[in-house]
Amino acid sequence: MEFHAEALVVTHAPNIYYLCGFLGSAGILVVEPTRVTLITDSRYMVQAREQTRESGVSVLIPKEPILMAAGDRLDSIRARKPRIALDFSHMTVSEKARLVKAARHSANWISGAGWVEGLRTIKSGPELRIMRAAALLISSVFDDVFKVIRPGIKELDLAAEMDYRMRKLGAEGPSFETIVASGPRAALPHARPTSRRLRRNELVVLDAGAILTGYCSDMTRTVFLGRATGRIRQWYKAVREAQKAACEATAAGVQAGVPDAAARRVLESYKLGKYFVHSTGHGLGLEVHEDPRLAKGQMARIEPGMVVTIEPGVYVPDIGGIRIEDDLAVHANGTEILTTTSRELLEL
Repeated sequence: MEFHAEALVVTHAPNIYYLCGFLGSAGILVVEPTRVTLITDSRYMVQAREQTRESGVSVLIPKEPILMAAGDRLDSIRARKPRIALDFSHMTVSEKARLVKAARHSANWISGAGWVEGLRTIKSGPELRIMRAAALLISSVFDDVFKVIRPGIKELDLAAEMDYRMRKLGAEGPSFETIVASGPRAALPHARPTSRRLRRNELVVLDAGAILTGYCSDMTRTVFLGRATGRIRQWYKAVREAQKAACEATAAGVQAGVPDAAARRVLESYKLGKYFVHSTGHGLGLEVHEDPRLAKGQMARIEPGMVVTIEPGVYVPDIGGIRIEDDLAVHANGTEILTTTSRELLEL
């Protein structure tokens, strides 16, 4: 990927971490052809230099606000009307205005949206090793927490138990707010856990991920408290087959809409298509939602090195929902399922 600009200004924290290793909450990275400068404040003087030591980045701790200092750095570019790329999706209108004013000279401000994210979609060998470990960690959490799920426990308490076990296994934290949704609330794809207590003869959806060395995992399993009815077993069978079809359709070179179409065909054959209300998956990495989107009509190609989720589901109002989600690494000659917890219906 080639960038035709005299400078790229990076403000999104995951992109800064990806490019130079800095994890602070305040920073601007100015990337130029012959120099890269991390601008942060005095709180991070020691941390910034330690975390960027191997990247060759220069660390600047200005007395003025870091946005003003970034403008000063851009003003020093020796080119007539230089092309300066900004990621407008990660800047407010006010921040852009202040940066442009601080830069002083006349520049050609262009969009750098997605430039770094495009690099991040393809994981290196070391990144894949971390993501395998993050997937195994969350799989262990699920395997262990199944032993404590029982009627009477609160959704919030179960979510807290999962978060605690992640930390005990070495996670830096959850990839997102852990989802525990029981009974009719399981029909809400992104339900937040509440004080509702789990009850017998109902579905429970658990969706969680762990961050390890900055990288996210993301996994969902659905269990039934008691003996599942024939209808619930049929729905679960449909979702399991849809997920298997989508996994098999995920391959290097195919369009990102293909796995989604494969999952929908299966659910339509069970007359459950109208209950599948979200996309089949998404990219995974330093953020829990990255490119590509595995959704209807997506034309982007899946490439070797990408890590994606496959997570079809059905959500029936007033009854509950079923979702099965795994993390897949895409290789040139196939795919690798990173999450390992059983996908069979678990009756507790």
